[in-house]
Amino acid sequence: MSTNDTPPEEPNVPEMPLGEGTPAAAGAPQESGRRRLAAGLWPPRLSRAQLVVALLLFVLGLGLAIQVRSNSDAGAPLRGARQEDLVRILDELDGRTKRLEDEKQKLDDQRKELESSSNQAEEARKQTVEKERQLGILAGTVAAQGPGITLRIADPKGQVQSDQLLDTLQELRAAGAEAIQINGVRVVASSFFSDEGGGVGIDGKKITQPYEFRVIGKPQDLEPALNIPGGVVQTLEKEQATVSVTRSAKIVVDALRAAKQPDYARSSSS
Repeated sequence: MSTNDTPPEEPNVPEMPLGEGTPAAAGAPQESGRRRLAAGLWPPRLSRAQLVVALLLFVLGLGLAIQVRSNSDAGAPLRGARQEDLVRILDELDGRTKRLEDEKQKLDDQRKELESSSNQAEEARKQTVEKERQLGILAGTVAAQGPGITLRIADPKGQVQSDQLLDTLQELRAAGAEAIQINGVRVVASSFFSDEGGGVGIDGKKITQPYEFRVIGKPQDLEPALNIPGGVVQTLEKEQATVSVTRSAKIVVDALRAAKQPDYARSSSS
């Protein structure tokens, strides 16, 4: 019997790929990445802090949307305006700015005159007299005349109310009116309007249509202010009233008011 030093050969066993023969390979197919992503995103898992932040962002967005919508609606009356109307509105705004700048310059000049005048007492007296005259016109205690307009409102159906006349008055003041008289009643800063049977009351005095405004001021500013799109004239015409505006080189406002002594107010210098 011969001896063989070579070890016996092992039988060849085919190697199985990793994972074969396991339960995962023999069972259902593995879950795809898309399904795992969808399962992770829905249903959402949000903490209380995330919910609060989401709610606040929603409320903020809603508020911004409402603000943008309201700003858009505020400019709606001018969207359909003609180019010449827009130019006239801009001219009116420029005119108001110019009047304010002129008033500021006038006050600056008066201050400089007081500071540089050799006879400050005399200069102060002159300015006091002039200021008294101006205040008398504003208070309605003295008559006034100057360029301006006459505004006439015919209201045969009685549709015009006191608040519409008050809006007209405010528009004229904003356009630079310095003295106003309506149907023989002098209108001042303290005047009030009320509805009366068949007419309108001003400071307790009843007036009836046609309503006539005598207004002293710059006609080139007063008339366009009444005729802007959506302004006084268009509003009154919607009430079936007839409105006419006439410029004049001389308007007389001669209705007077008695000077009223204040009951409580006193000068702070006394």
